[in-house]
Amino acid sequence: MSFLDPGMVAVLLLLGCCTGFLAGLLGIGGGMLLVPFLTFIFTHQGVPGGAAVKVAIATSMATILFTSISSVRAHHRRGAVRWELVRRLAPGIVLGGLISGAGVFSLLKGAALALVFAAFVGFSATQMLIDKKPTPSRQMPGPAGAGLAGGVIGFVSGLVGAGGAFISVPFMTWCNVAMHTAVATSSALGFPIALANTVGYVVAGWNQPAVMPGVLGYVSLPAMGVIAAASVLTAPLGAKVAHSLDRQQLKRVFAVLLYGLAGYMAWRGLTA
Repeated sequence: MSFLDPGMVAVLLLLGCCTGFLAGLLGIGGGMLLVPFLTFIFTHQGVPGGAAVKVAIATSMATILFTSISSVRAHHRRGAVRWELVRRLAPGIVLGGLISGAGVFSLLKGAALALVFAAFVGFSATQMLIDKKPTPSRQMPGPAGAGLAGGVIGFVSGLVGAGGAFISVPFMTWCNVAMHTAVATSSALGFPIALANTVGYVVAGWNQPAVMPGVLGYVSLPAMGVIAAASVLTAPLGAKVAHSLDRQQLKRVFAVLLYGLAGYMAWRGLTA
């Protein structure tokens, strides 16, 4: 089966619909679902395992450029996005993303990236499931602390190809930001995360041999285009559903999803 035959396009469209819905529902940008499935798809298209992980991560992040816009518009219409937090965290996110995407990402082996993905996603799922109540007096940090937090979010997101919600949502709820607000704000943070890291992936892979047709750096343009076209349509539906669920339901959905994806990527890393 060639990469652009009707069967593969149908698979990517379905994947895009699912990731768009999850982006709106959980603020995750879809990357947590995309990376494992794209790794599987690219591997079965004959891309070597380590390269498949890298192309999956980079392509996942590139699709978040489009999904995040659709998702955040839906959340913004409900007044759920705290734009002052976006402005406070975004500069650090961009810097951390550029360092990760253009530097560290190209140096790590694909198996190591898969294990990093699994570790951070599993940690985030545990934090959500435990639901430890934050100290009531704790608040979001000032400009310096927010810049540092944004840098960590952007850097780690770049290594695992996700929109950063697996760090930013737990971090904001730990600082007493309401769950629905944290999800909505995380959707807005997805765009600067995706932009900085996508630029980094293109730069990092610019002089690398092309591992499959249609790649720009490490980004698969055909896969990105098909997935993005579907995801922007379903993200608003996910945002609508998110506001109908209570805080505990939303956290449980988030945690269960992350555990499953962490397990798959851990297996990929250990068997690579």
